Amino acid sequence: MSNLVFRIYLIVFAFITQSAFAQNYPGGLSDGTLKVNESSVPVKIYATTEIGDLNAFPEKATDKNILVILNESNFEPAYFNYSVTTLEKYKSFHYQFFDKNFKLIESPATKDNITDFKYAVKTAKPINGSESIALETPFKIWDPSKGIQLGPVTLHFYSLMFVFAFGLGYILMLKIFKTDNVNPKYLDPLFTWTLIGTILGARLGHVIFYQPELFKEDFWSVFLPISTKNGFKFTGFSGLASHGATIALIFTTLYYSFKIIKKNPFWVYDRIGIVVALGGAFVRIGNFFNSEIIGKAVDPNSPLAILFPQQSSEYGPTVPRYPGQLLEAIGYFLLFVLLWILYKKTNKKYQQGWLFGLFFIVLWAVRFFVEFLKEPQGDEFIHIGGLNTGQVLSIPFMIAGVVIMIISKKFRITQAENEKPE
Repeated sequence: MSNLVFRIYLIVFAFITQSAFAQNYPGGLSDGTLKVNESSVPVKIYATTEIGDLNAFPEKATDKNILVILNESNFEPAYFNYSVTTLEKYKSFHYQFFDKNFKLIESPATKDNITDFKYAVKTAKPINGSESIALETPFKIWDPSKGIQLGPVTLHFYSLMFVFAFGLGYILMLKIFKTDNVNPKYLDPLFTWTLIGTILGARLGHVIFYQPELFKEDFWSVFLPISTKNGFKFTGFSGLASHGATIALIFTTLYYSFKIIKKNPFWVYDRIGIVVALGGAFVRIGNFFNSEIIGKAVDPNSPLAILFPQQSSEYGPTVPRYPGQLLEAIGYFLLFVLLWILYKKTNKKYQQGWLFGLFFIVLWAVRFFVEFLKEPQGDEFIHIGGLNTGQVLSIPFMIAGVVIMIISKKFRITQAENEKPE
């Protein structure tokens, strides 16, 4: 056991050490190689979501060989004319344009084809359209579509991950209710209150802890999946904080426990924790699709290094980073597996609160340690001893988990009491 603990400490120490010595990228440029036929052309790679920064870049770039990754945020319909002017400026600085398959684009930008412009490339020797071109980098580049286009509306993968989280959660909770001999009629109200608590609490938590200015700047975006800044836009669910969701779930579950199912709240929390752990993994995968909650800059040769061209400018230069979302997702999935095994194979589900306490400790410990590798989200207004807002908010939850596990001894029930029909 001591060896296992020692190995865990070594892993944690390695993560913290790597974050302390994060790679520095002068000018926000990273290195790659453009393969032109049989030739290798070293290039500096640049990307930004800010059209203003994109427009200013050609005048600042001093390297001979540059590859600029363009993305959807550079070509917002509201700024079409400015986007076209920016592309013309690049052309005047001897950049060539390519689509996502590195096919040369020689026609001017229009509203119909502007999204085909994927790369702007400047090399000492201009590239011929008939040449074979490929980009090689020591890191991965994550630049997928954010959703499925359904006419004028985009079905965001982030929203789909919520659908999967609640859909699988419903199925799992149905299995749990059958195992515990609970009438399935109690499942629908649990699902309803959990959905309300998760979405509303997570959204309010994010705005209160990270973006309080939205209450003044874009009030309706706090409660609805829309944005009214720079025109009306459907954005899907985004900007959600797990701390806020947890607090809201605690209160909605209390209501459900006392008023609806009439069981000890810890009995309900034990079972919700299993489902929430799996749901949390799906939500972080949704963050991965959105290129948000990204990690700190990392050595490009690291197996964890990923470039997120669509990342928000709030995270700083667009350079190879840790996939903070995936690290959390893996941690939450492993927690789900642990809780599911303990629920199915042991008697811990009869010690009401024990599984929930363990859920609190592990989930927030995962969040706490991964935060060492993550960039701040919004304005970090809580700083204590070098810890950021997410870490400080996680500590009370971990302490609560320890307390709950200790007092759970007072709430033991027998198997017969657990499966007693209503």
